[in-house]
Amino acid sequence: MWEEPCISGKNGSGTVFFSGCTLRCCFCQNYEISQENRGYYISEDELSDIFFDLKKKGAHNINLVSPTPFLPSVKRALEKTKPALKIPVVVNCGGYELAETVDMMDGLVDIWLPDLKYFSPEASKKYSGAGDYFKVASEAIIKMQKQVGKPIFDRDGMLLRGVLVRHLALPTLRKDSEKAIEFLGENFKSDEILISIMSQYTPMYRAAEHPEINRRISTFEYNYVLAAAQRCGFEGFSQDRNSAQRAYVPPFEGEKA
Repeated sequence: MWEEPCISGKNGSGTVFFSGCTLRCCFCQNYEISQENRGYYISEDELSDIFFDLKKKGAHNINLVSPTPFLPSVKRALEKTKPALKIPVVVNCGGYELAETVDMMDGLVDIWLPDLKYFSPEASKKYSGAGDYFKVASEAIIKMQKQVGKPIFDRDGMLLRGVLVRHLALPTLRKDSEKAIEFLGENFKSDEILISIMSQYTPMYRAAEHPEINRRISTFEYNYVLAAAQRCGFEGFSQDRNSAQRAYVPPFEGEKA
């Protein structure tokens, strides 16, 4: 229920979390599965069954969270199930995707939900272990938008197709945020993508190794980032400041893979 309103709606998004991640964010809230590989082994047929079970429960969409390490298997499962699912498929990722990865999912993904975390290669290398993050993510997001086109909604305001770019505001990095958002403004018209500015940053995992980000963002920092997004004129979403709580971190269960 905690995604953007056009993704979660009234019934919730059918979220499937995958272990492993292409990034090594020192502040990851999902570190138990992204870094420590907690999870279950499942077959492609079992994954297909999960999709249909989520649809049966009333999910508005199938929401694949960080599926990149398993995309060949995910692709095969979707190829078998998508015609019968008849609800949108969302790829919810860190944005650190090769162009070939985006191409590989053409025709199977309805909604791309990528992060655009950083502009600075110094920051992305320091905090996420990926000095080429902006180059890779910016190219991927442009390709995602070309693939699925402008946002399309149903009569209830649920997103059926399009790109929704998330940006998590981080402590001390408000000017880096501004540059990342300005890139979006320079490369997309205001009706070509949606943008979501997030204030939920809570220092977890190894954030304490970097004192400058070992705190929540200030109201001033968040308003600065919001103002940058508003100048670009995009439609989208912003979070309440009370979203920066550990209560919003999903509980992960299961044996280590």
